[in-house]
Amino acid sequence: MAFKTDIEIAREAKKKNIMEIGAKLGIPSESLLPYGHDKAKVSQEFIKSLAGKKDGKLILVTAINPTPAGEGKTTTTVGLGDGLNRIGKKAVICIREASLGPNFGMKGGAAGGGMAQVVPMEEMNLHFTGDFHAITSAHNLLSAMIDNHIYWGNELGIDERRVVWRRVMDMNDRALRDIVVSLGGVSNGFPRQTGFDITVASEVMAILCLSNDLEDLQKRLGDIVVAYTRDKKAIYARDIKADGAMTVLLKDAMQPNLVQTLENNPAFVHGGPFANIAHGCNSVIATKTALKLGDYVVTEAGFGADLGAEKFFDIKCRKAGLKPAAAVIVATVRAMKMNGGVAKADLGAENVAAVQKGCPNLGRHIANVKSFGVPVVVAINHFYSDTDAEVAAVKAYVAEQGAEAILCKHWANGSAGIEDLAHKVVQLAESGSANFAPLYPDEMPLFQKLETIAKRIYHADEVIADKSIRDQLKAWEAAGYGHLPICVAKTQYSFTTDPTVRGAPTGHSVPVREVRLSAGAGFIVAICGEIMTMPGLPKVPSAEVIRLNDQGHVEGLF
Repeated sequence: MAFKTDIEIAREAKKKNIMEIGAKLGIPSESLLPYGHDKAKVSQEFIKSLAGKKDGKLILVTAINPTPAGEGKTTTTVGLGDGLNRIGKKAVICIREASLGPNFGMKGGAAGGGMAQVVPMEEMNLHFTGDFHAITSAHNLLSAMIDNHIYWGNELGIDERRVVWRRVMDMNDRALRDIVVSLGGVSNGFPRQTGFDITVASEVMAILCLSNDLEDLQKRLGDIVVAYTRDKKAIYARDIKADGAMTVLLKDAMQPNLVQTLENNPAFVHGGPFANIAHGCNSVIATKTALKLGDYVVTEAGFGADLGAEKFFDIKCRKAGLKPAAAVIVATVRAMKMNGGVAKADLGAENVAAVQKGCPNLGRHIANVKSFGVPVVVAINHFYSDTDAEVAAVKAYVAEQGAEAILCKHWANGSAGIEDLAHKVVQLAESGSANFAPLYPDEMPLFQKLETIAKRIYHADEVIADKSIRDQLKAWEAAGYGHLPICVAKTQYSFTTDPTVRGAPTGHSVPVREVRLSAGAGFIVAICGEIMTMPGLPKVPSAEVIRLNDQGHVEGLF
């Protein structure tokens, strides 16, 4: 059976003028800054005017650990938003912007799929409204100003060996992970070792996504710790006098982007911290604005619930004062079979036993999300190869876990294929059963927070960390950062730090390689296992097949 590609479907979309989409939400045209006819930014003044309005219900969409079989978390997020609108609810979708690095590396695009997409697809996956470029520029302006300060006499007494602010670019480039700068003699400055991270791992990205307004943004930028003196005194971005200029560069990027689904429903696409490195959620300002404008807001967290949902609850909701009303965990029959040991090439054949064997991964995520006090429903994202017996096996397993699994056919049928899930989500959200609480209190010691995540969410036995890492955490506690949450950077493919271990493993350990203080964003990053903050390209990157065709259209983005 031949199917149209996502990009072919997106290209045929009957898009409405973005002013019409804004009008659906009660946004006047003068409060929209259009970028062409199909996307616009919402003005800060309009957002401020919403302060007194009642909030809608917040729905989180998360998923099992990703597999090569595909899960469709963003597709389900978009489909559910369309489905809620279809059954008469005023719903708004909030998702992240796509990073160029992965688009040209592994995945080739991220805006949903099939008949559940956000458009314009090509622009969203490429330069969009320039937000990521602004973040890259603001980050690297700070980098340049640090080295410039040292070059012109180093009045602050920065220890060149203790500059902790690296550079960024929004591309996968392993050659830049570890570099030496300022070679070439006296006129080029003082040589030192540094490196690049990908833009979506930048603290500036996290700050933009956690800030409430421009004033909050500038304060957080000023709070970034960029270096230390020889006696280990922290040097902040405000000491370098970079926070004002960085805010100017980010002024427009701070305004949420409004676009639409294939069914012309409103969607905010804003911000995009990496989910396995940073906190992986769209911006607080977009989510809070959507909550003022809609009865329901459907948002997603990055990757599997062990990373995405945990960070959404423990970082974003904690920091922004958000209280989710319900959560959806996306799974597929194919992914259950992979977790049950079936090779990707054999996923088309019915194998109920493998489905049952793979279900504990889903069960672990159900229990984890429930532990935050949020009611859960499972969305089985339907594939054509799924059999009735396999779907029944997933439903039966989920029922044993005290939840319900609902078959969803939004990829093929759009909102008509996800009405059952939409009704269930409304039922859960309106039941008032949500009793949300983060996993750990602010006052818990930092290493204990890390152990709590590892033991309760990953089901690990222990966290392994050198004395130097434990001492660093204690030093940050002494400096007043002990109240911050932990942001674990680890592989998305497993509950462990080994990407090859599927299912629901127990008895493993979590090795911490490095810890980083993100004082402006307001969390501590713990880098675990072999995770890289600057990804590399695969042997055959998506970039090899992305091109312009004879009609001038982009090909190769899924």
